[in-house]
Amino acid sequence: MRVAIIGQAAFGEAVLRRLQDDGVTVAGVAAPEPADSGREDPLWAASGAHGIPRVPTADLKETAGLIKWKEFEADFCLMAFVTEFLPDTVFTLPKYGTAQYHPSLLPHHRGKSAINWAIINGEQETGLSVFWPDEGIDTGPILLQKRCPIGPDDTVGSLYFNSLFPLGVDAMSEAVALVAAGDAPRIEQEHAAATFEPGCRDRHVEIHWHRPAQTVYDLVRGSDPRPGAWTLFEEEKLRFFDCRLTGELRPGMPGQVLDADGEGISIRLNGGVLRVGRVQHGGAGKVPAAEWAAAAGLTSGFRFR
Repeated sequence: MRVAIIGQAAFGEAVLRRLQDDGVTVAGVAAPEPADSGREDPLWAASGAHGIPRVPTADLKETAGLIKWKEFEADFCLMAFVTEFLPDTVFTLPKYGTAQYHPSLLPHHRGKSAINWAIINGEQETGLSVFWPDEGIDTGPILLQKRCPIGPDDTVGSLYFNSLFPLGVDAMSEAVALVAAGDAPRIEQEHAAATFEPGCRDRHVEIHWHRPAQTVYDLVRGSDPRPGAWTLFEEEKLRFFDCRLTGELRPGMPGQVLDADGEGISIRLNGGVLRVGRVQHGGAGKVPAAEWAAAAGLTSGFRFR
């Protein structure tokens, strides 16, 4: 069976390599073409290195790109991390259709920030879905799903790279095998139980220090590494990363700095203490919290509001 891949980044490349290891014929690839800087997307680069026909993903929105896509003569297509809206023709050209990866247990957490919202909501389990895309946003029938726990200190980054990424590669391989065997199901989603959230943006992740400690910590974890939960310091956004919540109850008000030392910044919460490992202030890069605190003159007693 000839399989095409639409995708990008490390996940798209990993799916390509997995299919090659499985002995699957990769008919063609659609991925972002190199930026003006010359930096190549990993999937674009890997497909070129193996002599696999490729087309820029954006070209699939135009007639010329669709003609080239049809020339790949794919029997099946996998969407491995696709962020662009594409015409339905792209999905229906392959003989057996197209299946897409989504990092949640659909119909829950439809939308492009599914991992963020699962953690922000304080959930203890999530998973991934491989589904058949239709005209809606993450609404198509399910081909397969896999579950995984959300650890108490998981961030978006750790949950994705340690669990949802490798499980997703396995799931894409399994989907190809099911389609090839004629055993791939199309299970309608329970639309009445669906949830949809917008892309996680700055307006969603401002820290309100009076809220319960666990709620604040879930917000911080669910925004790490992007967009970064924030508060204001000297009229610029200060974002927190690599944080830990402790249950210690120390004197002070929510938002008050308890320690700013060589190990980081400790901030009093409503029911615990947030230990901050790295920060990003304004337009600067991420730096160790202790280093930033020393340079900014942040000391114990200061209160974020």
